Amino acid sequence: MGAEDLADVLAARRGVVCLVGAGGKKSTIYQLARRCTGRVGITATAHIEPFPREYARDAVVCEDGIVARVRAAAATQRRLAFAKPCPNPGRLLGVTIDELDEIWRAAKFDLCLVKADGARGRILKAPAAHEPAIPPCATTVIPVVSARAFGQPVTDRIAHRPALVAAVCGLAGDEAFAPAHLARLLASPEGSLRGVGTTATVVPLINMVDDDELAVLARRAALGALALTDRFDRVLLASMRRAQPIVDVVRRA
Repeated sequence: MGAEDLADVLAARRGVVCLVGAGGKKSTIYQLARRCTGRVGITATAHIEPFPREYARDAVVCEDGIVARVRAAAATQRRLAFAKPCPNPGRLLGVTIDELDEIWRAAKFDLCLVKADGARGRILKAPAAHEPAIPPCATTVIPVVSARAFGQPVTDRIAHRPALVAAVCGLAGDEAFAPAHLARLLASPEGSLRGVGTTATVVPLINMVDDDELAVLARRAALGALALTDRFDRVLLASMRRAQPIVDVVRRA
């Protein structure tokens, strides 16, 4: 599968690409940013951690006039990260959906990568009613989940809003998280498909597929999700910490 291109599989070559869920949004954003040969913006519509060193030096971080500041900086920077300051240490605030729409039209990025919700460092989540913050201009939505959740009880140790995860996935009591549960999460309008709209391309990503055992379980979950919905036609299995992250692409038969 290494011959396939990550940006093509994820429909993230151009446009506004929003990542939601838990278990690898940031690592996927930076993998895609490094592969973009055009002009790329990196931001969030939720909280985001400070940008890595290679982006932080030229990043636009301001409260007022962010649209104009990003537009001006984008004229000279091929890769530009932008956000707002946050009073909480070690965090930045995202832009609003309206600001993102303005920036997309004004800054003329080829690709804009957007962290569109938060998971508080967990590897699994289901969205609350107000999430995710996906702009109408989104061309692709990538719901992210982690294969490391398999076999574990869904507690707040691994899950953001574990009660919501259990409700969406049909988990009972301390039942361990299994491929069938992940399939339901990926296919549910109350889970990974919340807020994706009807026009954006959706490509789920099962991340942290770090060994053969996890790959078997992740393929089972991907096939189950494809059987439950026609909203997407492929699921990427990957390990985003690797230089070549693609493990498999599971497609509808």
